[in-house]
Amino acid sequence: MGSSAMPKAPRRQYLGVTEPISLTGPTETDVIKTRELEKYLTDAGLYESQEEAVEREEVLGRLDQIVKIWVKKVSKVKGFNDQVVHEANAKIFTFGSYRLGVHGPGADIDTLLVGPRHATREEDFFLEFYKMLSEMPEVSELQPVPDAHVPVMKFKFNGFSIDLLYARLSLWVIPEDLDISQDSILQNADEQTVRSLNGCRVTDMILRLVPNIQNFRTTLRGMRLWAKRRGVYSNVSGFLGGINWALLVARICQLYPHALPSMLVSRFFRVYTQWRWPNPVMLCEIEEGTLGLPVWDPRRNYRDRLHQMPIITPAYPCMNSSYNVSTSTLRIMTEEFQRGNEICEEIEANNTGWDTLFEPYPFFDAYKNYLEIDIAAKNEDDLRIWKGWVESRLRTLTLKIEKTTFGMLVCHPHPGSFTDRARQCHRCFFMGLSRKQGTQAHEAEQFNITSTVEDFRGSVQYTPLWKPGMEIQVSHIRRRDVPLFVFPGGVRPPRPVKPEVKSNSRPRPTPAVNHGPPEKSTEEETKVQRFLSASAETVPSAASREDLGKRKFVSDATEAMPEAKRTALVPSADLEVNEELLPNEISPPVENVPGPCPEEGKLGASHARICQTAILEELEPSELSSPFSDLPPAAPASRTKPIIRLSLTTIGKKNQ
Repeated sequence: MGSSAMPKAPRRQYLGVTEPISLTGPTETDVIKTRELEKYLTDAGLYESQEEAVEREEVLGRLDQIVKIWVKKVSKVKGFNDQVVHEANAKIFTFGSYRLGVHGPGADIDTLLVGPRHATREEDFFLEFYKMLSEMPEVSELQPVPDAHVPVMKFKFNGFSIDLLYARLSLWVIPEDLDISQDSILQNADEQTVRSLNGCRVTDMILRLVPNIQNFRTTLRGMRLWAKRRGVYSNVSGFLGGINWALLVARICQLYPHALPSMLVSRFFRVYTQWRWPNPVMLCEIEEGTLGLPVWDPRRNYRDRLHQMPIITPAYPCMNSSYNVSTSTLRIMTEEFQRGNEICEEIEANNTGWDTLFEPYPFFDAYKNYLEIDIAAKNEDDLRIWKGWVESRLRTLTLKIEKTTFGMLVCHPHPGSFTDRARQCHRCFFMGLSRKQGTQAHEAEQFNITSTVEDFRGSVQYTPLWKPGMEIQVSHIRRRDVPLFVFPGGVRPPRPVKPEVKSNSRPRPTPAVNHGPPEKSTEEETKVQRFLSASAETVPSAASREDLGKRKFVSDATEAMPEAKRTALVPSADLEVNEELLPNEISPPVENVPGPCPEEGKLGASHARICQTAILEELEPSELSSPFSDLPPAAPASRTKPIIRLSLTTIGKKNQ
């Protein structure tokens, strides 16, 4: 993957950067399994009613009318003559799950407002347009987020959640038949406009790069449901979001262009279980373009070399859509891919059904120890702002804890939040904690993460968004102390006799796949292995990466251990209970440590040259060393400030 075409090469007859793995068409069994899958997805409520679909179209039509009124008003206020005001135009485009055709009941609608050059983002969109929306009775929960990486206006329109981006083009008049797929549309566009346009351009490109749109949509619906139930659907938590899953599914559709959804789901797990990360997933070759915009290229950009799970967007400028993925979240997803692959083998052998694949992940039974992050605010509006900010920063807490403990204490963030009905304006997040498999007790007897947690609390509160009444508390709890409000109906389910996480409790070799007739399976498996081997030529072997990673972790732990032991002996934090963090709870994380340098000039060559000290350097230096003493006074807490000390041989209880 990533190799450029030779001059005068014949026109390719396939979609994607490589030839398909298999051109085999569906069997009668595939047809039956696909019908069963479609029935399961329908019964799961993934398809909206015709009435709701019509209401969505009406909302989008009304929104399009509003933006046209807005742009004419802006043009008039800025002194343009009557003809210019009459010709002034703006357009609404959709992207994301709605544009892909995989949205469900109650889903958000991702929209893009494209306006002319004289309609500015800061004044005309976030001030004037915000004012117009705020005066409309159909609009509620209006929340502008101008400082986001991609500035957005969030609101509800007649009950439908809308995320509205703004793109300011260099055109004086926006034509009604505007084609934003052309690269020329980016000419003289600012950075925020390029990012805002990227969502629509990528979505449209995906639909052009898959061989069968209907099969793609059904497969993507299934994978989105699977990811949500298995707890790996959340870009902000370090997992994958909607666009990431769409790109992964689209690549499988390219590799199996004639397969039905049941086979595509199975091949999804087969391929990505064996994928050699950080080799990138790409739907097309990366184009340099003519506008000089930066594209994903680890040979030139140091940041790109640190990406754990590159999933590259197909539209110019091509970028990594999964830069939030860390070593821990990649490990979790890899284990889930392995589980999915095993279950799909059983489904194809008629030993189980689709309900087994989509069984929810038992997060609150998978670990013996958790971090509980409680937040509160004075009112619901403040809580909505506070929740969004804290949620966006939780990933830094995960990375800091793992860095502080030299990777020996790994975190599994839950992608959702929970509400305690007994408390007003309250939300709660959780992280599962586990000792890195293979860590011996004598290597690290204790780690004090109190300062890490305090740094996190301080950095979260050190923001212009903070208001009086916004509180945050981080506490350690045991599995038996998980609050009941996280469980459906407020009832703690009985523990299974054989915990589901047993299949994820140890690393295992790449599975030997044996589907269908031996001749067909062997031939296809050979093609899969050849394809994956060719795409992984430029990354170090897993063995060399693991060996270097172990030496690095042991070296760091040995060098820093005396001080770690001293700082852990905090008298007021003596909360020990003789128990767990068993080493076999979870598989070891994938280390970001390079092996020998591959050949220069190939994709991934620079990635493999990263020095060993970059193993956990996933945060900016300023994020890792933010001085708590320089922060403004924290908001008054409703409960005692938590003191947290975690030990790899003993673990403290939640501080009451």
